[in-house]
Amino acid sequence: MGSDDAVRSPLPSLRARAATTASGWRSGYWFVLALLVVTYGLCAIQDTSNPSPPAFLVQLVTVAVVLRVTRVHRRVQRVAWVILAVAGIAAIITTALGTEGQLLDVALSTASMVAFFIAPVAIIRHQVQRRGLDIEALLAATAAYVLVGMFFTLVYNLVALLTASPAFGDDVVDSLSSQLFFSFTTLTTTGYGNIVPVSAGVQAIAVAEAITGQLFLITAVARIMRGSRGPAYEPAAVPRAEEQS
Repeated sequence: MGSDDAVRSPLPSLRARAATTASGWRSGYWFVLALLVVTYGLCAIQDTSNPSPPAFLVQLVTVAVVLRVTRVHRRVQRVAWVILAVAGIAAIITTALGTEGQLLDVALSTASMVAFFIAPVAIIRHQVQRRGLDIEALLAATAAYVLVGMFFTLVYNLVALLTASPAFGDDVVDSLSSQLFFSFTTLTTTGYGNIVPVSAGVQAIAVAEAITGQLFLITAVARIMRGSRGPAYEPAAVPRAEEQS
């Protein structure tokens, strides 16, 4: 039997998988997820629609880490870091001075919304170019999905700050916590029904988020997860009929 018919050893493939798993944990996406958990917690305890300056600072750090992990062009990173640094310093100064007002809340909410729109786009772009199915791809897909939910949370928050009527009716406190809960139940199309948008504008946003959540799962995640995986080993070739005779 020729060498082409020999069974190939799975050891090189196993070593390659172990290496990709280790590189996935070193990629930095785990740190992005950790920052998102902190951001989620800070937003979940917010009982008003007013954005939290500490949460805003963590959001800025999260976006900065995403730009670093996704290897965005250095010039773009520098410009983004300058903008994020200025926004962070402004938030610290206004907090230290005790500055309050609707204009400041709208500015913080808008800046966070834009930041959380850029971050998942950067992650998807990075993973589409990279391809492959490994720990890094799984962490990246999870981070991008959570960022989409946070983005729509801030959209609801901005609408609540700009409109006088409550977005979810008089029986629900229009807080960042309730907006966060409604956003993720809508993104995942869970729909518990305890929080329901009453205005046509918020209903339209909810429909857009539900569609985005489904499209993300069937397109972005599938695109990220699609890789050129080969089997751990290749089976021995079956001898041809003329070779057996």
